[in-house]
Amino acid sequence: MTDDPRSSEPTSFPDESTQPRPGLERSMHTKPDHGEHSYAGKGALEGRAALITGGDSGIGKAVAIAYAREGADVAISYLADEQADAVDTRTWVEKAGRRCLLLPGDIRDRDHCADLVERTVAEFGRLDILVNNAAAQTINEDLCDIDDDEMQGAFAANVFAMIRLAKAAVSHMKPGAAIINTTSVQAKVATKNMIVYATTKGAISSYTIGLSNLLAPKGIRVNAVAPGPVWTPIQPIAKDPDELKTLGQNTPLGRAGQPGELAGAYVLLASAEGSYMTGAVIPVTGGMPMY
Repeated sequence: MTDDPRSSEPTSFPDESTQPRPGLERSMHTKPDHGEHSYAGKGALEGRAALITGGDSGIGKAVAIAYAREGADVAISYLADEQADAVDTRTWVEKAGRRCLLLPGDIRDRDHCADLVERTVAEFGRLDILVNNAAAQTINEDLCDIDDDEMQGAFAANVFAMIRLAKAAVSHMKPGAAIINTTSVQAKVATKNMIVYATTKGAISSYTIGLSNLLAPKGIRVNAVAPGPVWTPIQPIAKDPDELKTLGQNTPLGRAGQPGELAGAYVLLASAEGSYMTGAVIPVTGGMPMY
């Protein structure tokens, strides 16, 4: 292991195949690093309870592991097809000595969003942290390729669910609680074949600022993390093997990020260390600009 950020993680992903949705960690040739063997907690979230959407794999899994090692109990939501990945996440959370509640289902269902919050509070007796991380990614080559049903599904998963989950969660949150949304560098760079996805991520950034202003008088902080290209199961869904092989090589650091490299930002924003941070969008992009 090297400290050089250009080479501390893989710089290429050969022999990776495209996957059908929803994308599974267990089907990836090169396994992502979620911090399983590297993240060391410091008790920053001791006694708290968190709900993480998309917590079965990728960034959500890394956040679940980090939160557990910081002392939090964790509920994770995910699609039923991702059950095996979710069970692995639970194993790591429980190894850290914390409870893990598995909540399969589709966050595009408005009733399911409310149910996620209620079941988390029923299990843990509280809800201190909501991480809105799950996302659907769509690809288009031209405007005529944008499928209307896929577009509506992307907004339902990426934007509407965040609003519904916050509505359900806030009544259970006390001053000091935190909501953290996952946006993307795509909110700014808006790659031409990711119009719908980029638009949803831009909406999330604006939503984060508006919600932070709304909830600041309640003592609830709202922030977002904006990842760049990160090696998660969402990548093999939308990219061909040649694109996957060189993922992230166009960043200033010359490589894709690993999920575990984002966990620290989510811990900061959830903890007392970030007590004066609200309405912020934190880039973790390998140097790709967000301005």
